[in-house]
Amino acid sequence: MTSLWPQLEPLLAQVEKPARYIGCEDGALEPTLSAGDVAWLLVYPDTYEIGLPNQGLQILYELLNEHAGAIAERAYAPWTDLEALLRDNGLPLFSVDTHRPAGEFDVLAFNLSAELVYTNVLNCIDLAGVPVRAADRADHDPIVIAGGHCTYNPEPLADFLDAVVLGDGEEVIAEISDVIASWKGAGGVERQQLLMSLAQITGVYVPSLYDVRFDGPAVASIEPRYVGVPARIEKRTVTDLGEWPYPKHQLVPLTEVVHDRLNVEVFRGCTRGCRFCQAGMITRPVRERPADQVRTMVSEGLRRTGYDEVALTSLSTADFSGIEQVVGDIVGCGDNISVSLPSLRVDAFTVGIANQLQGGRRTGLTFAPEAGTWRMRQVINKLIREEDLYAAVDAAFSQGWRRVKLYFLTGLPSETDEDTLGIAALARNCAAIGRKHTSGASVTVSVGGFVPKPFTPFQWFGQNTAEELTRKMYLLRDALRRERGVQFKWHDPKATLVEGIASRGDRRLGAVIEQVWRRGGTFQEWSEHFDLNLWLDALADHGLSVEDLVYRHRAEGETLPWDHLSAGLHKDFLWQDWRDALAEVGLPDCRWTPCYDCGACTGYALEHVVASAVPPAGGSQGTGQDLSTGGWVPVELVGVRP
Repeated sequence: MTSLWPQLEPLLAQVEKPARYIGCEDGALEPTLSAGDVAWLLVYPDTYEIGLPNQGLQILYELLNEHAGAIAERAYAPWTDLEALLRDNGLPLFSVDTHRPAGEFDVLAFNLSAELVYTNVLNCIDLAGVPVRAADRADHDPIVIAGGHCTYNPEPLADFLDAVVLGDGEEVIAEISDVIASWKGAGGVERQQLLMSLAQITGVYVPSLYDVRFDGPAVASIEPRYVGVPARIEKRTVTDLGEWPYPKHQLVPLTEVVHDRLNVEVFRGCTRGCRFCQAGMITRPVRERPADQVRTMVSEGLRRTGYDEVALTSLSTADFSGIEQVVGDIVGCGDNISVSLPSLRVDAFTVGIANQLQGGRRTGLTFAPEAGTWRMRQVINKLIREEDLYAAVDAAFSQGWRRVKLYFLTGLPSETDEDTLGIAALARNCAAIGRKHTSGASVTVSVGGFVPKPFTPFQWFGQNTAEELTRKMYLLRDALRRERGVQFKWHDPKATLVEGIASRGDRRLGAVIEQVWRRGGTFQEWSEHFDLNLWLDALADHGLSVEDLVYRHRAEGETLPWDHLSAGLHKDFLWQDWRDALAEVGLPDCRWTPCYDCGACTGYALEHVVASAVPPAGGSQGTGQDLSTGGWVPVELVGVRP
């Protein structure tokens, strides 16, 4: 492989942030490619400062470079200034590690964590010098693969991807690499043969091997085109997180990035059952990292990186077994160590946790009530009471915090204006609690429009129109306009509409995405580049409507574009949970109840891999399982499905 650095270096003086493209981070590698090695380029289809902290990419980067017969490098979507220079000078996308041309790698592997990056994926493929459509690629072209949460409905990108990975990547990535190595060793001919071999790997979906038929606005069927191709693709699940203590050498950037701190994943999965949350559904079952391993990863990571802030990441970090002790141990690792607990559940945040956190710097705390009224929280199965929120906020302000952020959704199923205005009431009351402790109390309310996602109980729901979401945002803006200590922020409903188009779109959407890209629609997740008209024009040009794709409710018997894929969840479980939502019936956390038979644990010889399972004090209704005896212990019940 050759390095483009001599041609690139003069161009970097002409761009806004040249440090995005030079690599050289602490922890970065310059792998040596040997004959027969499979060369992977791991691409994050957004800017360096957004993509560098991504844990999934960093884990695969380390694992592939440890795997015999493989090497991996990284690339990020170049900003518009460098892209223009690359195209003007006839230069391709390149790796930041050795600045090798992307087209010289065997695999281009994309992380898909948000729908609005889809046009960037096409742009990066094109910049690599690779045909954008999979059907146009020759045997010698790189294999284009994608993974990440958005691949649970990969159909909008099916025409552009050779293969898709569902679920955890730690194990499957080596299997894919070995199959490609064998193919290369046999001469690397007949790309179709390689695709058929990849389709035999559990968790790998090869879109070109399936035929899709349509019936009006809906999918009629999705079936294999060849004998031996699986009719249903099951996700991959790593059952023991303790066997994968990665990343061992987190990258430390030379320039500013988001979440610039040490990040340690403490568990994967969630049992809370929030009906709007795709991540909580598709990552089941819960698998905790051993507490001692968390302590080791934190202490070694802080020592190696020089960071003085660590984030313990998961979907609900305060649910981690023994979290107070772990936080206390981390704070004691050194002077002025700050601990961040993203995704805090307000009913799991206690004065004890606050006391432990106060040993470090008191940065802002973020809570996500998600909805403004108890009725609405029963609908979405976020079973926390107002008093839970107020107790958590009081605990935070009483221990010296001055800033609290609250995240909400609007446009949820059955939502009324009373529910929407409940958001303002909660914010108003939280600010008043804060002022009891400090005159500088600040509450930031962040509201996003709800987008139904695949493999959730709300996948059948017709999304609110952009106009309706805008009306609700203005309703909240007016209600909070004069509230002292309250700041209101909201996500653009027009961008929410495009997220909805892509999240539940089918294979016909590929032509729309390609048209938006060809007309300059890259970086659609950035407000300065987002253009709704590009999407509406492309939909009209290809005979598709927003009403059919986004706003209509789906019927129980309708074939969904992702029905041939499996997140491990029974479809009838999701449908019943959707009916329970409409009936305003909550479903308690299944850590403390008998199994609901959602399907996530089936086949893994495990329930929820946790160090301990103690029901929260004053917890939600249901029963709790005593894992030490296998018996059931009573827990307070509060209005849930019988």
